[in-house]
Amino acid sequence: MGCPERIVQARGGKANGRPREARGRERGWGPASPELVKMAEAVLPLSGTTVIALEQAVAAPFASRQLADWGARVIKIERPGGGDFARAYDARVKGLSSYFVWLNRSKASVALDLKRLEAREALDRLLARADVFLHNLAPGAVDRLGFGADGLRARHPRLVACAISGYGATGPYRDRKAYDLLVQSEAGLLSVTGTPEAPAKAGISVADIAAGTAACSAVLMALYARERTGEGASLEVSMLDALGEWMSHPFYYTVYGGTPLPRSGAHHAAIAPYGPYQGRDGRAVFLGAQNDREWTALCARVLERPALAADPRFDTNTRRVEHRAALDAILAEAFGPWTADEIDARLDAAGIAHARLNTVEAFAAHPQLAARGRWREIGSPAGPLRALVPPATFAGVEPVMGPVPALGADTDAVLGEIGYDRATIAKWRDEGVI
Repeated sequence: MGCPERIVQARGGKANGRPREARGRERGWGPASPELVKMAEAVLPLSGTTVIALEQAVAAPFASRQLADWGARVIKIERPGGGDFARAYDARVKGLSSYFVWLNRSKASVALDLKRLEAREALDRLLARADVFLHNLAPGAVDRLGFGADGLRARHPRLVACAISGYGATGPYRDRKAYDLLVQSEAGLLSVTGTPEAPAKAGISVADIAAGTAACSAVLMALYARERTGEGASLEVSMLDALGEWMSHPFYYTVYGGTPLPRSGAHHAAIAPYGPYQGRDGRAVFLGAQNDREWTALCARVLERPALAADPRFDTNTRRVEHRAALDAILAEAFGPWTADEIDARLDAAGIAHARLNTVEAFAAHPQLAARGRWREIGSPAGPLRALVPPATFAGVEPVMGPVPALGADTDAVLGEIGYDRATIAKWRDEGVI
């Protein structure tokens, strides 16, 4: 995906003394194709920003896709022949990988074999015209290719270079492989998820998502700083550090409280009542009473036992957690005569927060998402697909919802933009450079 030149011009204004459209011409990008111009109908927050992403799997692709959502031109560098190995994780989406579809819409795919000198020279040309270099290769890998942060910043001082790794560029775990489950384990997440009998991993790639979110935030801060200083930045994000931030509540609870946060299944480990309770039809309703006011309302208006609120076993959240077994037994007895729908109705009337356990299929058909227009159609090599729009809403601005690229789909066009002629491109294809 590119950022149409007319969008850059539409922003107008100056940055560090130069009009934004002039900055685009100085970098050597040609005009956008008519297809890309048609796709960009509004001025987007990151219009005019170019990201070179040497990425694979989840963490870096998630960061760069969020930048692409809001107008950055993201050029994804992939290996000829196989590309990002997430392309082969599964074939659940009309023959495409569910991970790859999620993480790579709105990007351009350029195939370069960076073991070849010609490909590395092409990458350096791209970086000379870019704003951001984002990668999640193993520590030291980009340095061996000649694209370490120090050397890059010396050649391209305005560049924002962001490295994502499992455990960071230093320390005894530096060279360990860091798949999502392994980082969940190292960060202690598995010790607080699951049941008292057995730990359980999170069902989604939370370590990767945490790192990708942190990297996206860091890149945006660096770009903002560059607007004032004219200088780029060298950024580092590790999956362990990012998930460690998400583990802060268990950390404080355990280290300062003297006992570990218990595994509590679908119930909240530190708040009660907060979790699933069954009706007589066997269906569960999830409810949460997060403070004493809500607990009092639950007792009086739902359970019809107002005196229970003042029971010394349950009159504070700390005591309710301590006596969770007794509390759960009382709730189970109270809810036993009612169906899940009847429990829902009572909770609604009392203003108690509650929810039902949806399947993924039910989530995909969620009436709230439909009512708020949160779905779009995107293109892909397998045809049109559904996709959720980004969670942040900019009033009056539609995010980019471009196609998922085929491997190397944009190689010829992008190489042409940076000065390679058709004969050279054809020769490189024959030689396996691209």
